[in-house]
Amino acid sequence: MKSRKRSLSQLPKQKSHEDIEIRDCRGIEEFEACVRVEREVWKSADIDIVPIPLFLIASHTGGQVLCAFAGRQLVGFAMAIAGWRGSKPFLHSHMAAVLDAYRNRGIGHRLKLAQRDDALGRGIDLVEWTFDPLVTRNAYFNFMKLGAVARRYLPNAYGITTSPLHGSLPTDRLVAEWHLRSQRVENLVAGKKTPAGFSDKSVRISIPSDIEELRAAHPASARELQSKIRADFTKWFDKGYVATAVVPSKRGTDYVLDPGIAI
Repeated sequence: MKSRKRSLSQLPKQKSHEDIEIRDCRGIEEFEACVRVEREVWKSADIDIVPIPLFLIASHTGGQVLCAFAGRQLVGFAMAIAGWRGSKPFLHSHMAAVLDAYRNRGIGHRLKLAQRDDALGRGIDLVEWTFDPLVTRNAYFNFMKLGAVARRYLPNAYGITTSPLHGSLPTDRLVAEWHLRSQRVENLVAGKKTPAGFSDKSVRISIPSDIEELRAAHPASARELQSKIRADFTKWFDKGYVATAVVPSKRGTDYVLDPGIAI
C-alpha cells in the first residue's frame, strides 16, 4: 500500500457556501469529538460505541478519519480501516455520520468524495462499507449518488445492538462496493447520470415505505419482512446478480438487480 504523499490537510481546503471544511482529523480532542457525534447519532450504549483508540489506530495504520467542521465545531466524520483482500489493498469505511442539524447539506457526499480522493492518491481503488437494506435513503445515496454496487448480504452482521436506530432487529447488511476508477463512479463524480442498467433479466426486491414505522410499532412483523428480504437477496446474489440501483415503486422503493454487470 502506498503511503500518503500529502495529507488532506495539505490539499486545497474544500468549502461550501456554509463554510464547511473537510480535512483529516488530528489529535485526541478531535477523535473525542467524533465519539460525541457517534453517540448523538446512534444513541448506543457504551458496549456498542467505537472508542477513541480505534479512531487513533485507524488514522495511523493506513485507514482514514476524515472530519467535517463548521467553524471549530466537528459536525460529521467518516472513519475507515485499512484492509487487504488477496494481494490488493482496500478501505473498509466502518462509520460515517453527520449531526442532525447539518443533514441534507451535502456534507456526507463531500466526506465520501474526500475519502475517494485520499484513497486514489495512495493507489487504493476500492472502498467498501455495510448498510441496512431496509434504509432505502442510504441505498439511494450509495447507488445513485456514489455509484456503488452490492453483491453480498451479511445476516445479522453486528448482532443485536443497543442503538434505537436498529430497532432490536438483526443487523442484516448489504456490502457496498465502491470501485473508485469504474466508469459508473467516474460519471457520477463528473456530474453525469449513469443508467441503472435495467434489462429484460432485471429483478426487483421491494422495500415498503412504512418499514420504519413497522420496525418501531410491530417489530415481529418487521422481523418477518426482513427475513423475506434476506432470502430474496441471498437467492439472487447466489445466481450472480448484482444490485446497482433503487427506484420508486407503488409500495415504496425497489432494489434493481441485474446479472453480469461490469464493475
